[in-house]
Amino acid sequence: MGKVSKNYKAALGKIEEGKQYQLKDACELVKTLVSTKFDSSVDVDIRLGVDPKKANQMVRGVVTLPNGTGKDKKVLVLCTPDKEDEAKAAGADYVGLDDYITKISGGWTDVDVIITMPSCMGKVGKLGRILGPRGLMPNPKTGTVTMDIAQAVKEVKLGKIDFKVDKYGIIHCPVGKASFEGEKLYENAREFLRTVIKLKPAASKGTYVKSVFVSGTMSPSIEVDPKSIE
Repeated sequence: MGKVSKNYKAALGKIEEGKQYQLKDACELVKTLVSTKFDSSVDVDIRLGVDPKKANQMVRGVVTLPNGTGKDKKVLVLCTPDKEDEAKAAGADYVGLDDYITKISGGWTDVDVIITMPSCMGKVGKLGRILGPRGLMPNPKTGTVTMDIAQAVKEVKLGKIDFKVDKYGIIHCPVGKASFEGEKLYENAREFLRTVIKLKPAASKGTYVKSVFVSGTMSPSIEVDPKSIE
């Protein structure tokens, strides 16, 4: 194990060993643990009692955080010319189709979210090998393949996040920045966790929420009492 910094040791000392904190308390405490010079992200990790290898136990969804993420996401809209003005007015950072298809084919992926229309999926689908591994492939289930381009762009800009359980049964989600007020972090974290709970697969047996942790970038994690989010 690498050398533990003084700041990290000091942060550890603020966490009561073996204690499961109330979600609201954890969101207040995490702000005091961050010592980075930049505005650290605050993340929530939830471990679920599911087997992601089984299709009927896959947990995937979207959530719009009430207080945003604190990050201005760069949005690319791939659409037909008649939808370009709508996308630009809604706040899209990049708008077009064939030119960006060519650009992405050449390796460009400097965006956070890509939104497109059903009629454009024939062209966009060919980029699957590039966009898929980066989590950028538009998907109707996450609202990124739609005719309502303006609404989709606005939701992403306001703090819409899509999430998916990984192969270890864990979902990671950023819920804000350390500069957020504790109450706003709490509201975001609660919204995300409640959304995950609502998505419990019928095939999932036993304990669904096994553990929940809140942490800031480069700071120790705080265990949360799952009962405090229901």
